[in-house]
Amino acid sequence: MFRNITPVTKNIIILNVLVYLASNFLLNGKLYEILSAFYPFSPNFKSWQVITHMFMHAPLGEGVGLTHILFNMFTLWSFGPVLEQVLGGRKFILLYFLSGLGAFILFNVWNFYQINQLTTELSNLGVNVTEIFRKSDLNYSGDMSISANSKQAMALSQELFGALRSPMLGASGAIFGVVAAFSTMFPDAKLMFLFIPFPIKAKYLLPIIILVSLYLGFSGQMGSVAHFAHIGGAIVGFLMALYYRKKHIRRWD
Repeated sequence: MFRNITPVTKNIIILNVLVYLASNFLLNGKLYEILSAFYPFSPNFKSWQVITHMFMHAPLGEGVGLTHILFNMFTLWSFGPVLEQVLGGRKFILLYFLSGLGAFILFNVWNFYQINQLTTELSNLGVNVTEIFRKSDLNYSGDMSISANSKQAMALSQELFGALRSPMLGASGAIFGVVAAFSTMFPDAKLMFLFIPFPIKAKYLLPIIILVSLYLGFSGQMGSVAHFAHIGGAIVGFLMALYYRKKHIRRWD
């Protein structure tokens, strides 16, 4: 598998696998609390999570589990080497991490909008929002009960509590940036997918990604998936590919 793979892509895959093994088998899973990216105004957020969340993936036996990292690494292995050969290692690393950063930013812009709506509604219902933020700290060891005077207030309180304790994790945002950059720089490359019985040109991949992610994001389907992170990563990858292309970097078709 690694015989013809480019060095940066190979090292990113190896690092993801090592972090995945460590997060599942060391420190009783505490690395998920330390390295995954929490909402920036949550008491659980730490500055390094902006980068480290890109190397975290769904725990074994939970949700999508092993499928999460396998799909991401297979996608990176499929698209990364060709893009790295054209851009060079440094530009490829920059594209990868800036796409991941774009994913983090757009996801949390949407997160901020939703959490702001929740806090406004809860305040109008007389709920102490500051108390919810304080008790959402993963290290909080006091009374976990939340004071609410109605079923609606309790439901909204639990939703806010969950949002503050649910981190973003995965390389998907960075990898969507790689895929978007590939489709921008090699628009006529023909791609085959397991679920599509005929080849499609790469230039159609980006609009499909954006439209599907927008639909799923606004409709709330597949709620545990950070669809707006995918869009953020894809937008950054697309814009960087346009910039690199205008700088007369050699293209492959």
